[in-house]
Amino acid sequence: MLTQKLGAALNKQLNNELYSAYLYLSMSSYASSIGLKGSANWFMVQYQEEMVHAMKFYNYINSRGEHVKLQAIAAPPAEFKNLLDMFEQTLKHELTITASINELTDLALSEKDHATNIFLQWFVTEQIEEEENDRDIIGKLKLIGDNGQGLLMLDTELAARVFVPPPTTAA
Repeated sequence: MLTQKLGAALNKQLNNELYSAYLYLSMSSYASSIGLKGSANWFMVQYQEEMVHAMKFYNYINSRGEHVKLQAIAAPPAEFKNLLDMFEQTLKHELTITASINELTDLALSEKDHATNIFLQWFVTEQIEEEENDRDIIGKLKLIGDNGQGLLMLDTELAARVFVPPPTTAA
């Protein structure tokens, strides 16, 4: 059974993951509207991954005998300067999520909830991958600069990303 404090924190993180999905859905739409269909695809895959993350929290909270308390989801930005701005905002957001996951992990340890600590380790590892992917794309965008051909080549590369649903598990 989760402590009240940890249950509330996990519910808050579920909301954070839903906001992440909402943010990437907004970015996908914006990229599509400016003709960057490959980038739109990349953000749509990111949206799908964030929904999986949210459902992991949803299922975990329920599996621990609590019930999920959904909260309002803030509206994400709908306009961006350019693709570099989108990915810089993506990295900034993922760094915030990393900090939130780290705080949750610290809380689980302080509450001596080893099951929750183990559950959270998947997210700790996932955040390393999220940040690395964002930094790689930002690096490419900085190298490209204002080169339209380079941007189109990167957009084509981003179009190749596919969503691979994780294997289903009990929690």
